[in-house]
Amino acid sequence: MKLKGGWGQSQSLAELTEKQKYCLTRLIYVRHSSNPAPTGVLVALVIIALWASSLVAFLYVDIAQLGFLWILPAVLGRTYIQTGLFIVAHDAIHGSVMPSDRRLNHGIGRLAVTLYALLSYRKLFLNHWKHHRYPGQAKDPDFHDGTHRNFLLWYWRFMDGYMNFKERIVMLFKMIAIFLVASFGLHISVTNMFLFWFLPIVLSSTQLFFFGTYLPHRSESGGGDHHAVSSNYPIFLSLLTCYHFGYHWEHHEYPDIPWYGLPSVRQS
Repeated sequence: MKLKGGWGQSQSLAELTEKQKYCLTRLIYVRHSSNPAPTGVLVALVIIALWASSLVAFLYVDIAQLGFLWILPAVLGRTYIQTGLFIVAHDAIHGSVMPSDRRLNHGIGRLAVTLYALLSYRKLFLNHWKHHRYPGQAKDPDFHDGTHRNFLLWYWRFMDGYMNFKERIVMLFKMIAIFLVASFGLHISVTNMFLFWFLPIVLSSTQLFFFGTYLPHRSESGGGDHHAVSSNYPIFLSLLTCYHFGYHWEHHEYPDIPWYGLPSVRQS
């Protein structure tokens, strides 16, 4: 592929500097998005609204009348929307929900991660930027320690990096309080709470870890400086698995581009 230079000169992609590549990719993304800044807020609000409306609907549904064939897709659907909350918080950390208004941007991110699993936005913010600064290195809170490389042990270490023992105890008490208020105050079935609120949190964390950390970062030789390898899924499957989180090298290379812009970057 040849590109026209500023003085009529022709350049190949291989001859571009890193800054030129970055500017070119930003230009391609902006051309695919008519108004990137408000779009981020709109997408975030749609996901939050879907999360809230689906939660209320399923908490009050009579599961005895649903049957297993309806309960399973309902749980999976709630899990997918739950994951969307984390994706919103993740984009806010990178400033791409509302680039022109940092307070609103981080406010939406804080709301999303609180609804997601009562997590600390500040701790998530600090740890995630460490991950981008030291990907695949000892200081990377998302990476395995060189010993616990299998899925389960790495997942445990990953979760431990975001919640210490004290924070887990505090979260446990908060969840118990929520269950009690929902059960005795709002007359919501404990079974419904477990299936459509608690279980999606657990499944979502597994989904995020598998597609956003384990698969992209398990290779110790690939991915260049980012130590990140992207999936080769088609766009629809990439969206379905984890909101294009599998296009992970592209995310590390261009971290300020929101999740819905990653397919355009990959195709460019």
